[in-house]
Parts: sequence; structure tokens; C-alpha cells
Amino acid sequence: MGKALLNSAALVIFVLSISIPLSEQLQSSQAQTLLRIQRLLNFPFMLSSWSNTTDFCNVMPTSSVAVVCYEESITQLLIVGEKKVPPLPPNFSMDSFVTTLVKLPSLKVLSLVSLGLWGPFPGKIARLSSLEILNMTSNYVYGDIPEEMSSLSSLQTLILDDNMFTGRLPDWVGQLPALTVLSLRKNSLNRSLPDSLKNSQNLRVLVLSHNNFSGDVPDLSALTNLQVLDLEDNLLGPHFPLLGSKLLTLVLRKNRFSFNIPNTLSSYHELEKLDVSFNRFVGPFPTSLVSLPSIKYLNIAGNRFTGLLSENLSCNSELEFVDLSSNLLTGNLPNCLTSDSKKRVVLYARNCLATSYQNQHPFSFCQNEALAVGILPRPQKKKHTSKAVVATSIIGGIFGGIVILGLVFLVTRKLKSKQTFERPPTRLIAENASTGYTSKNLSNARYVSQTTKLGALGLPAYRTFSLEELEEATNNFDSATFIGEGSRGQMYKGQLKDGSLVAIRCLKMKKYYSIQDFMHHIELTSKLRHRHLVSALGHCFECYLDDSSVSRVFLVFEYVPYVTLRSWISERRDRVLPWTQRISAAIGVAKAIQYLHTGIVPGVYAINLKIADVLLDQNLVAKISSYNLPLLAESIGKTGNQSSGTSKGQRISSRAKHEGKADFYDLGIILLEVIVGRPFISKNEVESAKEMLQESITADRGARRGVVDQAVRGACSDKSLKTMMEICLRCLHEKPDERPSVEDVLWNLQFAAQVQDAAAKGDSQSSDGSPISPCQTPHLKLALC
Repeated sequence: MGKALLNSAALVIFVLSISIPLSEQLQSSQAQTLLRIQRLLNFPFMLSSWSNTTDFCNVMPTSSVAVVCYEESITQLLIVGEKKVPPLPPNFSMDSFVTTLVKLPSLKVLSLVSLGLWGPFPGKIARLSSLEILNMTSNYVYGDIPEEMSSLSSLQTLILDDNMFTGRLPDWVGQLPALTVLSLRKNSLNRSLPDSLKNSQNLRVLVLSHNNFSGDVPDLSALTNLQVLDLEDNLLGPHFPLLGSKLLTLVLRKNRFSFNIPNTLSSYHELEKLDVSFNRFVGPFPTSLVSLPSIKYLNIAGNRFTGLLSENLSCNSELEFVDLSSNLLTGNLPNCLTSDSKKRVVLYARNCLATSYQNQHPFSFCQNEALAVGILPRPQKKKHTSKAVVATSIIGGIFGGIVILGLVFLVTRKLKSKQTFERPPTRLIAENASTGYTSKNLSNARYVSQTTKLGALGLPAYRTFSLEELEEATNNFDSATFIGEGSRGQMYKGQLKDGSLVAIRCLKMKKYYSIQDFMHHIELTSKLRHRHLVSALGHCFECYLDDSSVSRVFLVFEYVPYVTLRSWISERRDRVLPWTQRISAAIGVAKAIQYLHTGIVPGVYAINLKIADVLLDQNLVAKISSYNLPLLAESIGKTGNQSSGTSKGQRISSRAKHEGKADFYDLGIILLEVIVGRPFISKNEVESAKEMLQESITADRGARRGVVDQAVRGACSDKSLKTMMEICLRCLHEKPDERPSVEDVLWNLQFAAQVQDAAAKGDSQSSDGSPISPCQTPHLKLALC
């Protein structure tokens, strides 16, 4: 239903193109405007038939191109390219393109899909004051949604899907009086949703999925016309949103919603699709959802719903898809879901249902897990005992306690006299990691000498934390302290008693290992201290009470404010990261990779590094925040049955060579964004940018300057820029063996910094004659040590 509504914009164009009478002649100025649009779009194949003799108003519309005229003016323009089209060439100007578009002042419908448009969205688009439908899906438009668009009082449909918009969803969106469809999925919009959305009385479709929105959803219960709400893959929560009961589609998948699903959802009689999977919902599963009169799709997978299902539960006969997987449900699967129906899909694995199908947990699993999330069983009634029995028990307990204390005292004295000690019990939640080396460490690892100086980075010594400390630091791991989640565990921000901020990673162990199985890896982790790594400060173990095996591991890291290198380069246009500081950040990343590869043996490889993993601290020092700690390696807990000797060394050397080269490819993508100043999402975009860099290197100085980020274009010397481009291309080489070594990368980056520094010290001109940027202040000069 939601997809059909979103496609309505394209259908409107086709219908209107048939129903509105076509004019016999188009104003020559508007015809020339269309031809200029063709040139600015680099003559795409779908416009290949356009020429000076084309009668635009009488060309039969297709699914790719449509021009509709009324009274000698263009009122509708639709151009659709191929999927995954690469960005337009570097000489494309989004500002010039929109300046040309607004020369069609009668436009009511404008659809520009998959054309490779890139650049910030100019506010002058608001000059198309009659605009009713705007669709710019699948392009590379970035920055904020311009405030000038708030004046488009006739705008009914706004679709900006699959772009790179950042910042907040502006408040004025909720004030557009005619808005019925708002779709902004697959962007990088963030922060909380504006309260003004509750004023969008005409809104029928609201799609904000695949962004970074956070916090609670505003009260949308007054939006009586809202039929589709899709908020998938954000950071919203924890409270279930207040909504109108006329919804047809509700998707809250992959967020942070918790607590219970409200009972009011059972009154949503028109609801056809409900997806609340992969959140943190707890409490009884409302079984009435499967019998809603219109429900066809129901997905509650990946939560902590509890409850006893019954075979006699009734279901809607129109149900096509049901996913109850990965919850804490018990009882029997309803007969209405097991009935033989070819058109229905029913998934229910990883519960505790009384069935042998689809991988069920034992009943005790769901009972214990329910306790863990705070769902307590009813307390059993205690049997009454007589006062005499109570008194006897108290006296006996006191006497027994005295005897036991005496025995403990005697045993303690005997143990001390022999100077022996007992090994601490394995049920302890935490064990200390030594700050020195054990014989096992010395035989398996070596460290860069500087890293043994734990105080050199201004960090406290590595230590063991208690679970109570971490719970206090995070307010019992409150959702407000949640930072993010991935394959390497959940991340929380905490504040210790001394006021220092920390980041806490929680790892749930899938296999049962004892504390001793982890201690070797903790030893290694405690020594991973480097200027360009977000370093670990300590750990904590949580154990099962029955066998003392580890259930969760908490790793405590230094806290670095979440300001990524990407946000400085391609998201934040209010402040510019100077060219010298960009090189400095690149050098920091390369040094971190060098340390992880060679600072410990066996090294840490296959980091899967992204530019979003590179943080800049208050001094703009680059730090890698996500890397493969030894504790996170897949080999954890394996016994020492691996062969040793030459074959083992050869395997390690081969793995290092292969995985290390993969890390340099990731570094190449980071260098690419540092140079060009915009993100690269797909491999096709990277390949297109590689060709652009390759051509500019062999061309003249002007061509190279045309490629570099406009924000630093006037500041970088040509030799520095060319060196950066060359090492970037070598890192991105298709063949891993052709990629450079870490020493080669560092040498080239430091050379780029040196020639840039030499150019900056010239007589207010760079070595190639370009002026020094005012952003290059002395305190941001690069330190090569």
C-alpha cells in the first residue's frame, strides 16, 4: 500500500499528460531552457532525441521522459535515468542547474530521478512557486533541505529519497498547508523529529526510514488522514508513538522502541501491515494483533515479547506473512498459523514453543531471559510457621554462626602460617588484568616500546571495573545513554564517579567460556594504547550463576566526542577543515593502521575501516573508534590445537599480506573523500571517482583543482594535491598486490604535508601561485613527529 502511494506521483504525471490538452506551440525561450537542461545533464541517453526542431509539447510521454504543456508553458517535467547512475562530472554545478530550472515558472510537477545530480540544494528552487510535486529520488544532493522551500504553499508531494541530505528535518515542513506525501528515506538526517509534524493535517504518507533520527516521535494522533508511517532504521524511541487509528501501514523496524505495545493498537481496524521487529519491546505479546480485521503482514521478530500462545487463537484469514522469531514466547503455535496455506509465510524460530520445528529454545531459556529484562514471575505464597519454630531457628542460627566463625579463624591462621593461597573462585564477575607481561604474552606477542608507557597518552592505567560501577555510570544502561549498535556489540556513554566520560561496549557471548579463556585477550587489549586509537581503559565480566561461564563482557574505552572526519569534510559546511589538517588526519589513520598491523604480533587486520569510524578530538587529532580487538576475533575460545612452527608462521604471514592490503583499500576510499569533499556510497561511485582522479593527474593543474573540494581548492599546493591523488589511486588499485605498503603510504602523506607546509611559508602564495586560505591558521599546522 505504501509503495503504491509513493508511486502515485509518477502515475499523476502520466494521467495528466493525457487529460490536459497539449498546446500546439511552446515558447522558444522554454524550448531553449530544455535544451540547456539536456547539456547540463551531460546529454543522457533518454534525452538523445531532443534537438532544436523538437516539438516538446507534442512528444508522446514515456516512463523515462515526459513534458506536459498548457497554454504555451511547461507545467510538468519528468526525467528518469538508470538506477545507480554515477554522479555527473566534476564541472557540473547544482546551482547553475536549478537556475536553469526556474526559467520554467509554470512548473507544477518536477520529477528528476537517478540523474547523478550532486551538490547542495539551492534555495532558489522556491522560485517555482506553483510547484505541487517535487521528486528528486536517487541522486547525490547533500547538505540541509533549504529553508526557502517553506514558501511553496502549493506543494503536495515532496520526495527526496536516496540522497545525502544532513541536519535536522526543518520545522517548516509541518507548516506546508497542502502537503500530503513526505518521503525522505535513505538520507543522513538526524536529531529529533520536529513537533510541527502534528500540524500536517493533510498528510497521508510519511516515510523517514533509513536516517539517523533519534528521540521520541511527536504526537501524531491528530493526523486523521495519515495512512502510511515508515520510520524504519533510525534511533527513535523508547516510547511507542501516539498515532491515529486510520493507518494502513506502520513500520517501526530497527529502532529503540521499548516497553509494551499499547492496547490501543488493537483498535486499528484498517491496519494492513505492522512491522515492529528488531526493537527492544518487552512484556506480553498482544495476540489480538493476528486477528485484526485487515492485517496481512505482521512482524515482531527480534524483541523480548513474552506470553503463552494457545492453539485456539484466532487469526485473520487474509494474513500473508507472520514473523514471531527471536522472542520469549511459550506454549503452542496457533492452529490458524499452521494450517496448510501456500500463500502464507509463518516464521517462529528462537522462541520456546512446544514444537520441534524452526530451532526452538528450551522453556528455561525464555524464563531466564524474561527475568533478565525485568519481567518477574509472581511470588509464591510463603507457608506460615509457628513462633516456636522461628525462635528455635534463630537460636540455632546464632549458635551455629559462632561455631563457624571460630573454625574460620583457626583455618585462616593455619593458611597464613604456610604462606599459601587459594585460587579465587570462577564465579567472580571480574578478574584483574595485569599491567605487566605474562609468560604466555611474551611467547606470543611483542609491543612497540612506547605503548608500554601507560601514562604517555594521559590515560589512566587499564583496570577491572565492577558491574555496579558500569550500571551507575550509565543509569543502569538507560536508553538515553545508548550510542549505537553493530556486529561488535552495543555501545553506551557513561560517566564515572570521578566525572570522566567513558564509552562502554557490551558483548553478549554466544558460547560458554570461562573467565580464564578471555584473560589472554584482555592482556592484549590492555596494551593497545596509541595516539590514533580510541584506547581501552578496562573490562568487566558478567557470569552465569550455574556454571560461572561468561555471559557478557563489558569493554570500557576512552570517550571521544562523536565528531567524525566525515562530518568535518562532507557534512558540516559551516566550518572548513583546512587542507593541512586533512593530510594530518590521513597520516593519523595510516599510523593507526601501521600500529595495528605491526605493533602486536599477530597483528590486527581486516579492520573494515570507514570514514565514519575516524573521530576528531578537541585538538583535531584523528582516532580510529572501531577496530578488530583481539577479544572480538572469531578465534576466541578455541583450544590450542593449531599446528605450530613454520606452517603457522606462513599462514599468519599470508593472512597479514592479504588482509592488510584490504585495509589500504579502505584507506584509499577515505583519502578519496578527503580530496573530493563528498561521500562515496557504492563501488560504482568509487570507480567513477578513480577515473576522474586518473584523468586529472595526467592533465594540467587546472584540471586537478577542478576535482578537489571547493572548500580547500585555493589552499592546497599542486604538488601536495598531486601526491595525495597518486597515493589514493595506488591504495584503490584493483589488485591487492599492487597496493602500497604502510611505510610507502606514510612517506607519501608526509611528503604531501611537507610540500604544502613549504608552499604555505612562501610570500603569501602557494608554490603553484594559489593564495593561502584564511582557514590555514598557524595553530592547525601539521606535526610530522
